[in-house]
Amino acid sequence: MLFLIAAMAIAGVITEDGAKLLKASEAGGSEGPVWDGKGNLYFTGKGRIFKLHSSGQTQVFRESSGGANGLLFDKQGRLIVCEAANRRVTRTEPDGTITVLAESFEGRKFNSPNDLSIDSKGRIYFTDPRYGSRDSMEMTVEGVYRIDAPGQVTRVLGRDLVDRPNGILVSPRDRYLYVADNNNNNPGAARKLWRFNLRPDGSVNERSRKLIHDWGDSRGPDGLEMDAKGRLFVAGGLSQSHPPHETNTKKGGVYVLSPEGKLLEFIPVPLDEVTNVAFGGADMRTLYVSAGGTIWSIRVRTPGLKPN
Repeated sequence: MLFLIAAMAIAGVITEDGAKLLKASEAGGSEGPVWDGKGNLYFTGKGRIFKLHSSGQTQVFRESSGGANGLLFDKQGRLIVCEAANRRVTRTEPDGTITVLAESFEGRKFNSPNDLSIDSKGRIYFTDPRYGSRDSMEMTVEGVYRIDAPGQVTRVLGRDLVDRPNGILVSPRDRYLYVADNNNNNPGAARKLWRFNLRPDGSVNERSRKLIHDWGDSRGPDGLEMDAKGRLFVAGGLSQSHPPHETNTKKGGVYVLSPEGKLLEFIPVPLDEVTNVAFGGADMRTLYVSAGGTIWSIRVRTPGLKPN
Protein backbone atom coordinates (compact mmCIF):
# COMPACT_ATOMS: atom_id res chain seq x y z
CA MET A 1 0.00 0.00 0.00
CA LEU A 2 1.25 3.49 -0.81
CA PHE A 3 0.85 6.34 1.67
CA LEU A 4 0.31 9.94 0.56
CA ILE A 5 2.41 12.68 2.12
CA ALA A 6 0.47 15.69 3.31
CA ALA A 7 2.18 18.04 0.91
CA MET A 8 1.43 19.93 -2.25
CA ALA A 9 1.98 18.24 -5.57
CA ILE A 10 5.32 18.93 -7.17
CA ALA A 11 5.06 20.85 -10.41
CA GLY A 12 7.85 20.57 -12.93
CA VAL A 13 9.04 19.47 -16.31
CA ILE A 14 10.54 16.22 -14.98
CA THR A 15 7.78 14.92 -12.74
CA GLU A 16 4.29 14.18 -14.00
CA ASP A 17 1.55 16.81 -13.64
CA GLY A 18 0.25 16.65 -10.09
CA ALA A 19 2.85 14.08 -9.05
CA LYS A 20 3.15 13.57 -5.31
CA LEU A 21 5.84 11.96 -3.25
CA LEU A 22 4.53 8.75 -1.70
CA LYS A 23 5.78 6.39 0.99
CA ALA A 24 6.32 3.02 -0.65
CA SER A 25 7.83 1.17 2.33
CA GLU A 26 8.70 1.99 5.93
CA ALA A 27 10.54 -1.26 6.62
CA GLY A 28 13.79 0.61 7.15
CA GLY A 29 15.08 1.35 3.67
CA SER A 30 18.20 3.44 3.93
CA GLU A 31 20.18 2.58 0.79
CA GLY A 32 20.62 0.69 -2.46
CA PRO A 33 17.21 0.67 -4.18
CA VAL A 34 17.30 -1.31 -7.43
CA TRP A 35 14.54 -2.62 -9.71
CA ASP A 36 14.81 -6.26 -10.78
CA GLY A 37 12.74 -5.91 -13.98
CA LYS A 38 10.26 -8.47 -12.64
CA GLY A 39 8.04 -6.20 -10.57
CA ASN A 40 10.16 -5.94 -7.42
CA LEU A 41 12.35 -3.33 -5.79
CA TYR A 42 15.27 -4.44 -3.61
CA PHE A 43 16.80 -2.15 -1.00
CA THR A 44 19.00 -2.27 2.08
CA GLY A 45 18.67 -1.20 5.69
CA LYS A 46 18.92 -2.45 9.29
CA GLY A 47 21.62 -4.90 8.22
CA ARG A 48 19.19 -6.63 5.84
CA ILE A 49 18.26 -6.70 2.17
CA PHE A 50 14.53 -6.15 1.60
CA LYS A 51 12.27 -6.93 -1.33
CA LEU A 52 9.30 -4.67 -2.08
CA HIS A 53 6.69 -6.43 -4.22
CA SER A 54 4.46 -4.65 -6.72
CA SER A 55 1.58 -5.51 -4.36
CA GLY A 56 3.11 -3.13 -1.81
CA GLN A 57 4.26 -5.85 0.57
CA THR A 58 7.81 -5.78 1.90
CA GLN A 59 9.67 -8.92 2.93
CA VAL A 60 13.19 -9.68 4.10
CA PHE A 61 15.22 -11.10 1.21
CA ARG A 62 18.42 -11.60 3.19
CA GLU A 63 18.54 -11.39 6.96
CA SER A 64 22.30 -10.97 7.34
CA SER A 65 23.63 -8.83 4.52
CA GLY A 66 27.13 -7.92 5.68
CA GLY A 67 26.09 -4.28 6.01
CA ALA A 68 24.85 -4.15 2.42
CA ASN A 69 24.74 -0.73 0.80
CA GLY A 70 24.67 -0.48 -3.01
CA LEU A 71 22.80 -3.15 -5.01
CA LEU A 72 22.66 -3.89 -8.72
CA PHE A 73 21.51 -6.72 -10.99
CA ASP A 74 23.78 -7.86 -13.80
CA LYS A 75 22.58 -8.98 -17.25
CA GLN A 76 22.16 -12.54 -15.96
CA GLY A 77 19.82 -11.33 -13.20
CA ARG A 78 22.33 -11.96 -10.42
CA LEU A 79 22.36 -9.55 -7.50
CA ILE A 80 25.66 -7.72 -6.97
CA VAL A 81 26.07 -6.34 -3.45
CA CYS A 82 28.46 -3.86 -1.86
CA GLU A 83 28.82 -5.36 1.62
CA ALA A 84 30.15 -2.36 3.50
CA ALA A 85 30.57 -4.04 6.90
CA ASN A 86 32.15 -7.16 5.38
CA ARG A 87 34.33 -4.88 3.23
CA ARG A 88 33.74 -6.80 0.03
CA VAL A 89 31.67 -6.99 -3.17
CA THR A 90 29.69 -10.18 -3.75
CA ARG A 91 27.40 -11.81 -6.31
CA THR A 92 24.41 -13.98 -5.48
CA GLU A 93 24.26 -16.95 -7.86
CA PRO A 94 20.97 -18.48 -9.12
CA ASP A 95 21.23 -21.25 -6.52
CA GLY A 96 21.67 -18.70 -3.72
CA THR A 97 25.38 -19.23 -3.14
CA ILE A 98 27.58 -16.19 -2.66
CA THR A 99 30.58 -15.50 -4.90
CA VAL A 100 33.13 -13.01 -3.59
CA LEU A 101 34.10 -10.70 -6.44
CA ALA A 102 36.46 -8.40 -4.54
CA GLU A 103 37.61 -8.18 -0.93
CA SER A 104 41.13 -6.72 -1.06
CA PHE A 105 43.53 -4.72 -3.19
CA GLU A 106 47.28 -5.23 -3.09
CA GLY A 107 46.91 -7.31 0.05
CA ARG A 108 44.82 -4.78 1.99
CA LYS A 109 41.12 -5.03 2.81
CA PHE A 110 38.77 -2.50 1.29
CA ASN A 111 37.44 0.35 3.43
CA SER A 112 33.69 -0.19 2.99
CA PRO A 113 32.42 -0.71 -0.58
CA ASN A 114 29.53 1.68 -1.07
CA ASP A 115 27.99 1.88 -4.54
CA LEU A 116 28.45 0.28 -7.95
CA SER A 117 27.71 0.44 -11.66
CA ILE A 118 28.18 -2.00 -14.55
CA ASP A 119 29.36 -1.21 -18.08
CA SER A 120 28.29 -2.84 -21.36
CA LYS A 121 31.03 -5.47 -21.07
CA GLY A 122 29.90 -6.56 -17.62
CA ARG A 123 32.76 -4.86 -15.79
CA ILE A 124 31.80 -3.62 -12.33
CA TYR A 125 32.91 -0.23 -11.03
CA PHE A 126 32.55 0.45 -7.31
CA THR A 127 33.45 3.10 -4.77
CA ASP A 128 35.30 2.45 -1.51
CA PRO A 129 34.96 5.33 0.96
CA ARG A 130 35.06 5.17 4.75
CA TYR A 131 32.43 7.02 6.75
CA GLY A 132 32.43 6.92 10.54
CA SER A 133 35.27 5.32 12.47
CA ARG A 134 38.50 5.01 10.49
CA ASP A 135 40.37 2.88 13.02
CA SER A 136 40.22 -0.35 11.01
CA MET A 137 41.25 1.14 7.66
CA GLU A 138 44.12 -0.68 5.95
CA MET A 139 44.40 1.75 3.04
CA THR A 140 44.91 5.51 3.00
CA VAL A 141 43.15 5.75 -0.36
CA GLU A 142 39.38 6.04 -0.67
CA GLY A 143 39.21 5.08 -4.31
CA VAL A 144 37.21 3.79 -7.23
CA TYR A 145 37.81 0.26 -8.52
CA ARG A 146 36.92 -1.94 -11.50
CA ILE A 147 36.24 -5.67 -11.28
CA ASP A 148 36.92 -7.54 -14.52
CA ALA A 149 36.34 -11.01 -13.04
CA PRO A 150 36.21 -12.46 -9.52
CA GLY A 151 39.45 -11.42 -7.81
CA GLN A 152 40.64 -9.30 -10.75
CA VAL A 153 40.49 -5.76 -9.41
CA THR A 154 42.03 -2.52 -10.70
CA ARG A 155 42.05 0.87 -9.01
CA VAL A 156 40.84 3.39 -11.61
CA LEU A 157 40.71 6.54 -9.44
CA GLY A 158 42.77 7.46 -6.39
CA ARG A 159 43.01 10.30 -3.90
CA ASP A 160 44.59 12.67 -6.40
CA LEU A 161 41.25 12.89 -8.26
CA VAL A 162 38.57 11.95 -5.72
CA ASP A 163 38.35 12.64 -2.01
CA ARG A 164 35.64 10.31 -0.67
CA PRO A 165 33.75 8.70 -3.58
CA ASN A 166 30.19 7.58 -2.94
CA GLY A 167 27.65 7.19 -5.77
CA ILE A 168 28.83 6.03 -9.19
CA LEU A 169 27.34 5.64 -12.65
CA VAL A 170 28.60 4.46 -16.05
CA SER A 171 26.86 6.31 -18.88
CA PRO A 172 25.48 4.69 -22.07
CA ARG A 173 28.08 3.21 -24.45
CA ASP A 174 30.59 3.37 -21.59
CA ARG A 175 31.43 6.94 -22.53
CA TYR A 176 31.56 8.54 -19.07
CA LEU A 177 32.04 7.61 -15.45
CA TYR A 178 30.18 9.84 -12.98
CA VAL A 179 31.43 9.88 -9.39
CA ALA A 180 29.71 11.52 -6.42
CA ASP A 181 32.54 12.87 -4.25
CA ASN A 182 31.09 13.46 -0.77
CA ASN A 183 33.39 14.04 2.19
CA ASN A 184 30.76 15.14 4.69
CA ASN A 185 32.96 14.92 7.81
CA ASN A 186 35.33 17.77 7.06
CA PRO A 187 34.45 21.43 6.45
CA GLY A 188 35.58 22.63 3.04
CA ALA A 189 36.01 19.10 1.68
CA ALA A 190 34.57 17.82 -1.60
CA ARG A 191 30.77 17.82 -2.04
CA LYS A 192 30.86 17.50 -5.82
CA LEU A 193 29.71 15.44 -8.76
CA TRP A 194 32.53 14.68 -11.23
CA ARG A 195 32.49 13.27 -14.74
CA PHE A 196 35.40 11.36 -16.28
CA ASN A 197 35.94 9.98 -19.78
CA LEU A 198 36.21 6.19 -19.98
CA ARG A 199 38.54 4.43 -22.39
CA PRO A 200 37.52 1.22 -24.22
CA ASP A 201 39.76 -0.84 -21.93
CA GLY A 202 37.83 0.38 -18.88
CA SER A 203 40.49 2.79 -17.64
CA VAL A 204 39.78 6.44 -16.83
CA ASN A 205 41.25 9.41 -18.68
CA GLU A 206 42.49 11.27 -15.60
CA ARG A 207 42.85 14.56 -17.48
CA SER A 208 39.18 14.52 -18.44
CA ARG A 209 37.78 15.33 -14.98
CA LYS A 210 34.87 17.77 -15.26
CA LEU A 211 32.85 19.30 -12.45
CA ILE A 212 29.14 18.75 -13.06
CA HIS A 213 27.65 20.19 -9.85
CA ASP A 214 28.89 21.48 -6.49
CA TRP A 215 26.87 21.30 -3.25
CA GLY A 216 29.17 23.78 -1.51
CA ASP A 217 29.13 23.51 2.28
CA SER A 218 25.98 21.38 2.45
CA ARG A 219 25.70 17.59 2.18
CA GLY A 220 27.07 16.50 -1.14
CA PRO A 221 25.83 13.99 -3.70
CA ASP A 222 25.15 10.37 -2.78
CA GLY A 223 23.50 7.93 -5.20
CA LEU A 224 22.60 8.84 -8.77
CA GLU A 225 20.80 7.52 -11.84
CA MET A 226 20.09 8.70 -15.38
CA ASP A 227 16.88 8.84 -17.42
CA ALA A 228 16.47 7.96 -21.10
CA LYS A 229 17.18 11.58 -22.07
CA GLY A 230 20.52 11.63 -20.28
CA ARG A 231 19.41 13.72 -17.30
CA LEU A 232 20.98 12.94 -13.95
CA PHE A 233 18.91 12.27 -10.82
CA VAL A 234 21.13 12.83 -7.79
CA ALA A 235 20.29 12.29 -4.11
CA GLY A 236 21.82 14.94 -1.87
CA GLY A 237 21.46 17.94 0.42
CA LEU A 238 20.05 18.24 3.94
CA SER A 239 16.82 19.53 5.44
CA GLN A 240 18.46 19.99 8.85
CA SER A 241 22.01 21.27 9.11
CA HIS A 242 24.75 19.17 10.76
CA PRO A 243 27.09 21.77 12.28
CA PRO A 244 29.95 22.29 12.09
CA HIS A 245 30.45 20.11 9.03
CA GLU A 246 27.30 20.53 6.92
CA THR A 247 24.77 23.29 6.34
CA ASN A 248 21.32 22.93 4.83
CA THR A 249 21.86 25.55 2.16
CA LYS A 250 21.21 22.76 -0.33
CA LYS A 251 17.97 21.18 0.84
CA GLY A 252 17.51 17.43 1.03
CA GLY A 253 16.01 15.82 -2.02
CA VAL A 254 16.66 14.73 -5.59
CA TYR A 255 18.55 17.14 -7.84
CA VAL A 256 17.67 16.65 -11.50
CA LEU A 257 20.56 17.92 -13.61
CA SER A 258 21.20 18.31 -17.31
CA PRO A 259 24.25 16.49 -18.69
CA GLU A 260 26.10 19.81 -18.30
CA GLY A 261 25.06 20.17 -14.65
CA LYS A 262 22.23 22.71 -14.92
CA LEU A 263 19.58 22.22 -12.24
CA LEU A 264 16.35 21.36 -14.09
CA GLU A 265 14.15 20.42 -11.17
CA PHE A 266 14.39 19.75 -7.45
CA ILE A 267 12.27 17.06 -5.80
CA PRO A 268 12.19 17.77 -2.04
CA VAL A 269 12.17 14.82 0.35
CA PRO A 270 11.02 15.57 3.92
CA LEU A 271 13.34 13.24 5.85
CA ASP A 272 17.14 13.25 6.05
CA GLU A 273 19.29 11.69 4.83
CA VAL A 274 18.45 11.36 1.13
CA THR A 275 20.78 8.60 0.02
CA ASN A 276 19.88 7.02 -3.31
CA VAL A 277 17.51 6.75 -6.26
CA ALA A 278 16.32 4.09 -8.71
CA PHE A 279 13.87 3.89 -11.60
CA GLY A 280 11.28 1.13 -11.63
CA GLY A 281 7.71 0.15 -12.37
CA ALA A 282 6.39 -1.57 -15.47
CA ASP A 283 7.14 1.52 -17.58
CA MET A 284 10.29 2.53 -15.65
CA ARG A 285 8.69 5.89 -14.87
CA THR A 286 8.48 5.49 -11.11
CA LEU A 287 11.39 7.09 -9.31
CA TYR A 288 12.19 5.44 -5.99
CA VAL A 289 14.14 7.35 -3.34
CA SER A 290 15.73 6.04 -0.13
CA ALA A 291 15.70 8.57 2.71
CA GLY A 292 15.09 8.63 6.44
CA GLY A 293 14.75 4.86 6.70
CA THR A 294 11.89 5.03 4.19
CA ILE A 295 11.47 4.20 0.51
CA TRP A 296 9.60 6.93 -1.33
CA SER A 297 8.25 7.04 -4.86
CA ILE A 298 7.13 9.63 -7.37
CA ARG A 299 6.03 9.45 -11.00
CA VAL A 300 8.19 11.08 -13.69
CA ARG A 301 7.58 11.80 -17.38
CA THR A 302 10.60 10.00 -18.86
CA PRO A 303 11.61 6.41 -18.13
CA GLY A 304 14.88 5.56 -16.51
CA LEU A 305 17.85 4.58 -18.60
CA LYS A 306 18.05 0.93 -19.53
CA PRO A 307 21.12 -0.83 -18.08
CA ASN A 308 24.26 -1.01 -20.24
